[in-house]
Amino acid sequence: MASFTFTDVPSDLAERGYDFRNTLVQLTDLTDYPLAECPNPPPAAMFVSSKYRNYAERVRDFRVYEDDVWIVTFPKSGTTWTEEMVWLINHDLDYETARNSKKRIFICLLFYPPPTTRFGAIADRYDVDTIALAANSERPRQIKSHLLLPLLPRQLWTVRPRIVYVARNPKDVAVSYFHHCQTLVGYRGDRGAFFDDLLNDRITFCPMIQHVLSFWALKDEPNVLFLTYESMKRNLRGLLPKVCQFLNKSYTDTQLDELAVHLSFSEMKKNSATNKHDMVQNTLKSNQREGAPFMRKGIVGDYRNEMPEEYSERFDQFVAEQTAGSDFKFDYE
Repeated sequence: MASFTFTDVPSDLAERGYDFRNTLVQLTDLTDYPLAECPNPPPAAMFVSSKYRNYAERVRDFRVYEDDVWIVTFPKSGTTWTEEMVWLINHDLDYETARNSKKRIFICLLFYPPPTTRFGAIADRYDVDTIALAANSERPRQIKSHLLLPLLPRQLWTVRPRIVYVARNPKDVAVSYFHHCQTLVGYRGDRGAFFDDLLNDRITFCPMIQHVLSFWALKDEPNVLFLTYESMKRNLRGLLPKVCQFLNKSYTDTQLDELAVHLSFSEMKKNSATNKHDMVQNTLKSNQREGAPFMRKGIVGDYRNEMPEEYSERFDQFVAEQTAGSDFKFDYE
């Protein structure tokens, strides 16, 4: 029996240049799903590209190893930042290799479309079949994904490797995701229409709030480290010992001071191994348009500059409805 159902959802997103998503995938086989017995389990459905039909079962059956480290986020929640932090801590602060993207492979276990001229250098950075790339990579592996918890490999919940989850407040995510889709996906609609689709959970990797709440429900599991973008911005240096302990690593105060500097936004933005400058420029050139850099501002509260008050209030209502009954609170400062 198939583990998933797929439902095509009509949308006018393609008319605005965003044709990256048009299918709702629903997990039907809850075997090994860690939240299946919860009184009110989060939805086990997510919006993805229609081509995910070809990959869903392979991802679900993907082999997981105990020495894996998984980084899971909703898009634009600090994924690249967290990747860099975790990789360096796990690799004895090897800055030389970290700065050479050709020596280091970050594995992205989610579906990307086949290379086209529009997506330009994405094909240079990611193998088309990221599942095979991940499966054949040298251990220990560091794997990232934006997939909703129930769509991740079932062995995550039996093998129990370390998982780092990072959440970010949805208003800042919305603004950052809008710019990201303009730059890399070809979205040409206005931000209001994009925010509307996010509020209706109709953008790739939605549902946005339930994505976070699913992992919040597992925050006390010993193999899960739940972080927030805002706490990392507020005091990254203070969080580093906690991350090191989770990864079973230990460094001196001086080493952690140096790591904190390396992970600062200003350093990350000028680091060619993390700023994805070539990928962005090649994609913009292919699209014959201009756009924002991959690392744009890296601040908390930018929604106050770019989100109309009407939408800020609608997001407040949306979040209140979605988090009703949960003790999780988003951080906006």
